[in-house]
Amino acid sequence: MSNEELDQLREKLDQVNLEILDLINKRAELVQQIGQVKDKQGTNRFDPVRERAMLDLITEHNSGPFENSTLEALFKEIFKASLELQEDDHRKALLVSRKKKPEDTIIEINGEQFGDGQKHFIMGPCAVESYEQVSQVADAVKKQGLKLLRGGAFKPRTSPYDFQGLGLEGLQILKRVADEYDLAVVSEIVNPADIEKAIDYIDVIQIGARNMQNFELLKAAGEVNKPVLLKRGLSATIAEFINAAEYIISRGNGDIILCERGIRTYEKATRNTLDITSVPILKQETHLPVMVDVTHSTGRRDLLLPAAKAALAIGADGVMAEVHPDPAVALSDSAQQMDIPTFNTFMEELKKQ
Repeated sequence: MSNEELDQLREKLDQVNLEILDLINKRAELVQQIGQVKDKQGTNRFDPVRERAMLDLITEHNSGPFENSTLEALFKEIFKASLELQEDDHRKALLVSRKKKPEDTIIEINGEQFGDGQKHFIMGPCAVESYEQVSQVADAVKKQGLKLLRGGAFKPRTSPYDFQGLGLEGLQILKRVADEYDLAVVSEIVNPADIEKAIDYIDVIQIGARNMQNFELLKAAGEVNKPVLLKRGLSATIAEFINAAEYIISRGNGDIILCERGIRTYEKATRNTLDITSVPILKQETHLPVMVDVTHSTGRRDLLLPAAKAALAIGADGVMAEVHPDPAVALSDSAQQMDIPTFNTFMEELKKQ
């Protein structure tokens, strides 16, 4: 074969390559349109039955020289790339996505600017038990220069026989104490019907791990003018966590703080497994502030400080932890709450970081 013939064949090959490129891009545009339809329908982007039908059609019309197995491998890679394109388009479309809003969201709560690059802390008892108990913790929180007080009034518990909180009375106690110490209240709401009356007593609506996919609650929280602290579910993927936040922002409320609180794994040394790498992933994928709840993620008082240091070192906007005047007699989660002297040491150590 002469060089001239080789050059001619190469030119034809280059032309075919460009034709294939054009067809692949046209296919990608169709895939994007299909992805938009599927998003509207709420159907899965990956359909294995449809993929098998397309592969069968391709092999039926294969006249060689490629073997059917080779063509299946090639087209599976194209299908995989197409699915990734749909998923990327979905992420870009999300209102919480950093691709949608590159700059960080900053949420002001009682003079604190969550998302401003500084360290922030939310501290308080696991559950509101009495005015005296909350007041002692609030006094310690105030003396540390903090601005937010957490406390559970509605407590979703694994056992129906465990203490489930004081309900509205608990919120009233929190509000009374917070007003006395000029603190903002963070408390969990578990029922959409309770939000309307709860907003008179709290400054931040907390949605707990067990309610991360309580979609009616998410939508209700998205319709009020209060910041929302959204905790990751016990077994939720990061994508599911982000989509839970999307439920809130889609209803108009963009003041959302994401909170990593550990996920359920086979490990029993801690209450949950703190997925510390979720923090930078969430910071990259979304524009929302990200906190870490070191109490529920570890379930161990002796691990709270190193876990908090790790959270701040990896880029978390803040730390949440539980404090009780006398953890030994706490009505819930006694093993994981700090007493006030331990809390003071905890804060002094973190302030050095």
